[in-house]
Amino acid sequence: MAAVGVVSGKIIYEQEGVYIHSSCGKTNDQDSLISGILRVLEKDAEVIVDWRPLDDALDSSSILYAGKDSSSVVEWTQAPKERGHRGSEHLNSYEAEWDMVNTVPSKKKPHTNGDAPSHRNGKSKWSFLFSLTDLKSIKQNKEGMGWSYLVFCLKDDVVLPALHFHQGDSKLLIDCLEKYVVLYKSPQDKRTLLVNCQNKSLSQSFENLLDEPAYGLIQAGPLDRRKLLWAIHQWKKIKKDPYTATMVGFSKVTNYIFDSLRGSDPSTHQRPPSEMADFLSDAIPGLKINQQEEPGFEVITRIDLGERPVVQRREPVSLEEWTKNIDSEGRILNVDNMKQMIFRGGLSHALRKQAWKFLLGYFPWDSTKEERTQLQKQKTDEYFRMKLQWKSVSEEQEKRNSRLRDYRSLIEKDVNRTDRTNKFYEGQDNPGLILLHDILMTYCMYDFDLGYVQGMSDLLSPLLYVMENEVDAFWCFASYMDQMHQNFEEQMQGMKTQLIQLSTLLRLLDSGFCSYLESQDSGYLYFCFRWLLIRFKREFSFLDILRLWEVMWTELPCKNFHLLLCCAILESEKQQIMEKHYGFNEILKHINELSMKIDVEDVLCKAEAISLQMVKCKELPQAVCEILGLQDSEVTTPDSDTGEDENVGMTGSPTSTFQSDSLPVLATSGTRDDNPTQISVSPNVSRLTPA
Repeated sequence: MAAVGVVSGKIIYEQEGVYIHSSCGKTNDQDSLISGILRVLEKDAEVIVDWRPLDDALDSSSILYAGKDSSSVVEWTQAPKERGHRGSEHLNSYEAEWDMVNTVPSKKKPHTNGDAPSHRNGKSKWSFLFSLTDLKSIKQNKEGMGWSYLVFCLKDDVVLPALHFHQGDSKLLIDCLEKYVVLYKSPQDKRTLLVNCQNKSLSQSFENLLDEPAYGLIQAGPLDRRKLLWAIHQWKKIKKDPYTATMVGFSKVTNYIFDSLRGSDPSTHQRPPSEMADFLSDAIPGLKINQQEEPGFEVITRIDLGERPVVQRREPVSLEEWTKNIDSEGRILNVDNMKQMIFRGGLSHALRKQAWKFLLGYFPWDSTKEERTQLQKQKTDEYFRMKLQWKSVSEEQEKRNSRLRDYRSLIEKDVNRTDRTNKFYEGQDNPGLILLHDILMTYCMYDFDLGYVQGMSDLLSPLLYVMENEVDAFWCFASYMDQMHQNFEEQMQGMKTQLIQLSTLLRLLDSGFCSYLESQDSGYLYFCFRWLLIRFKREFSFLDILRLWEVMWTELPCKNFHLLLCCAILESEKQQIMEKHYGFNEILKHINELSMKIDVEDVLCKAEAISLQMVKCKELPQAVCEILGLQDSEVTTPDSDTGEDENVGMTGSPTSTFQSDSLPVLATSGTRDDNPTQISVSPNVSRLTPA
């Protein structure tokens, strides 16, 4: 038996007497038989197939493994000794060699199986392991042979040596692999099994999954069973890592669940039993909303909000307009007016590098140019001190720091798939990717408690793109994370609060639509999870996100404006959802497929119009006032005799006035409104997320 621990993980299959017949015998017609052990192991989010010679099993330094670089090209790489102890953690991440300041990506040296480096033991060169996600097909032996054999073909057509099963049938291995992938015969060659690997991040065994009560409701055939197993695993994966799961969209998961539940009988193509609709609410720990236990719920009766005004947007703030608002010492003049203009039209791209530092709080609005220069010097020193902390950690130290290893592994994987179609991040060895990696690693030193959570790379990417500077991008990101911190905390209280608040707002705007969603088990709006988690980053184009974020960062026209953006999008989709009688699965699928199809300017106009409509309403429920921060605001409406409306929960803090007359505001009738609404917004509102 080989020593346990060469590749750590749970062994789910092990077979001795699995031979490779090499052609290195003394004569051309005689094979040299190399006896070995074949194992299948579960390790973190991977399933690994591992074969090695019996007398080489104790030496992990000789393993050749199929890894992927950032371009997903499979190559044979000699594994260093220390990598053997880390097993599969680095199979799908790029390698890097650090100096003290600069990141230098190491160059992998590809080898073919035939010209691999020599070893002291000639048998060592046949050792291999690969991730099941890299498997393309399996070729079986012809019928009637004395023993069975299998040939694994990886993606990019890398063919491994044939494995001959002298002491047992290969069928047990096939049965084991079928727990994780769907295998089906090739139409061209009945001996070849093609692999359909639905899940690219396998993390646990499927043993006994059908024993869970909800899954005993159905009878599934072999193919449906495998689909269902995969779907069930995905839900368990959501429980383990909701951030990653939401990035790929809930609808992909529900499609497999519901297809398996429905079966092939057209008469059963309906919503599955009600207990199946609870999957999503159960999937994310701490996110399930209990209306009886959660604070913030208020019975909202039907309220006439009045007519909704039609708003228009202006052109982006130009460099000339920005310069006119700066005094001789570099201070920004009339900050409130500048924020109004940015809210109305956004910024021209040439301005973003300057203005975003103010909007995110990196630079104080009242600072002089000299003060900002000194601040940058101070922040530069602080950044590189933190960066040095992780770059100076030796490999030996990192072996004893599982938390840092986990952060590095997650960051490397996320960086390699973040905005790779953007020219700033495309290609191999891209400096932008290196900076993304370094900033995220340094943030782990800045916030030890939070560290890195998947999804944070999506928030950093546009900031680095605009700043084009490592230090400035880091501090802008740190400021943005101050706003977004609750989204990524383990208890997910921030996400739960936002979903409750969004449900409250939508019910006020359209109780009928809310009732329909509730009838389809969608009342808690879990399909908006991704919108809220990373602020619509995956819903709009890259350039549109730049516009959307800078508008939200003005904190106008009210608190939690991002929730009104959600309402605006949902209102636009209401008609199709209701007229086509979409069920739970169809709603998830439809919302997920809106990605990159939403008009950012249209949504901003609708969301602002909703805010104005609510502000003018004198009977706004207290819960809504609190969500929008109106309890601390002085509201002036055209209907007031004195020009002032009653003060709701006034505080002694100073207020800044948001005026909607930067552009003409047209009423729904198309006439000009000569008494534009004014909304005073407390400058103390520093977050877009709820407190």
